[in-house]
Amino acid sequence: MQVINKIEVQLPRYMNCDQVAEYLGVSRTSVYELFHSDGFPLLRVGRRIIVASEDLLKWIKENTGKH
Repeated sequence: MQVINKIEVQLPRYMNCDQVAEYLGVSRTSVYELFHSDGFPLLRVGRRIIVASEDLLKWIKENTGKH
């Protein structure tokens, strides 16, 4: 558990598409699809789409293993 907490601390407070893609190890296209899926905690700031890292981690925990 401590390793996960150290990783979480190093994340920026808000992440853009490229940062989420790098963190998850997926393509930008996959992240944009995720951003437009129901229930994903994105924020729109003008034309930018970002996600709070805390909300991303919570979403991952809540959706891991669900099919």
